Amino acid sequence: MSRTLTSPPPTPTGSPSPQHTPLSNGLKQRHLSMIALGGVIGAGLFVGSGAGIAAAGPSIVLAYAVSGLLVMFVMRMLGEMSAANPSSGSFSVHADRAIGPWAGFTAGWMFWTLLVVGVGIEAIGAAHILQGWFPGTPSWMWVLILMALFCATNLGAVANFGEFEFWFAALKIGAIALFLVLGGLAIFGLLPGTHAPGAAHLVHDGGFMPAGANGLLVGLLASLAAYGGLETVTIAAAESEDPVRGVAKAVRTTMWRIAIVYVGSMLVIVTLVPWNDKAVTESGPYAAVLDRLNVPAGGQVMNVVVLIALLSAMNANIYGSSRMAHSLVSRGQGPKILAKVSGQVPRRAVLASCAFGFFAVLLSYWWPTTVFAWLLNMVGGVVLIVWGFIAASHLLLRRRLERETPGQLVVRMWGFPYLTWLTLAGVVGALALMTLQADTRVQLYSTGGLAIALAVIGRLRQRTAG
Repeated sequence: MSRTLTSPPPTPTGSPSPQHTPLSNGLKQRHLSMIALGGVIGAGLFVGSGAGIAAAGPSIVLAYAVSGLLVMFVMRMLGEMSAANPSSGSFSVHADRAIGPWAGFTAGWMFWTLLVVGVGIEAIGAAHILQGWFPGTPSWMWVLILMALFCATNLGAVANFGEFEFWFAALKIGAIALFLVLGGLAIFGLLPGTHAPGAAHLVHDGGFMPAGANGLLVGLLASLAAYGGLETVTIAAAESEDPVRGVAKAVRTTMWRIAIVYVGSMLVIVTLVPWNDKAVTESGPYAAVLDRLNVPAGGQVMNVVVLIALLSAMNANIYGSSRMAHSLVSRGQGPKILAKVSGQVPRRAVLASCAFGFFAVLLSYWWPTTVFAWLLNMVGGVVLIVWGFIAASHLLLRRRLERETPGQLVVRMWGFPYLTWLTLAGVVGALALMTLQADTRVQLYSTGGLAIALAVIGRLRQRTAG
């Protein structure tokens, strides 16, 4: 018999209780496994990592390792709470239960904003690649086609989203695996036409930290941005056949996925290509390596991979934002018009998320250097704020679970509460680092303004409901 997912409806205090508008359990375990594997491979890794390498040099490997450790702890905490209480609202529901409805409201709508803006950015990036392949075509046409495609996909059964992500993830995993194999062979001089570079590019082009501690800090912030979006797997798990097992499996594999995909990739890149090679930022670090290895049409190959990563992120962001909006509205923390569910899909929430994503694209055309730039800055530090809510929620909910329902602790955070406090300190430290650079300082202040505004609205709503 099919099981349906329930999320909380509005209550007098805004706290969760069983929901009356069920979502489906249409995601199969194979879907969830590939979403977990492929979700760690985003367009930011393929393209955005170039700026981090240019700033930090070979020490970008250390930056990704440190930030990856922080992400591992965050995902472990989120996995513990999500396995104990599966919900399409994920960390927003946990913050609601642990801290109060205002916290769930703030974390949820901040993440929703991040995702819908991401939909627009990814649509613009994908349109740029397609426009290069089909000269003379307007970019707005590709944006419209892609928005319509993925909006239609998410308006259907959740299995449609799962199937798209399954194949997108398979292609991304195949591409990164091939890259790592070719890079590994080249490092040891086993690839025809190559010689082993040794540690020349790691220590001879200005040293391991050519820009010193400042460059390492810039690389650290750049690497943290690349990890955003991993949280979506806990949202998707709630609509799977076995949410508890799905979440547990996803978070338990986070460590080796981050180590291989992120840290391993950075090590291959800075070993094979000089960190100050202009191609690293102009063509992208992965394309620069493929060109160095004389892989035929390496740049175009990477364009295909980046396009797949962009389409995958666009699809996932529409899904994640619609489920987060539905969860918030179900708890009385959003416009009731989005609450309706038909065919076990929150279609109004899907349409709203797509509409805001398309509006972000329009802003990029109308006011690219003013309103759109402000919008990008506003979501620049959202991931760190969300991670802070996750750590704070875990500190409170873990004790409660141990006391009331210890049997639900099927996933446990390591070294509680010490590593949880360390993670929270790491998040605060990363926010503090954002004050050291002019561009990240603007992002921090803009994101902080959004957080404060939402927190005030959330507190007022909570007080009114109370």
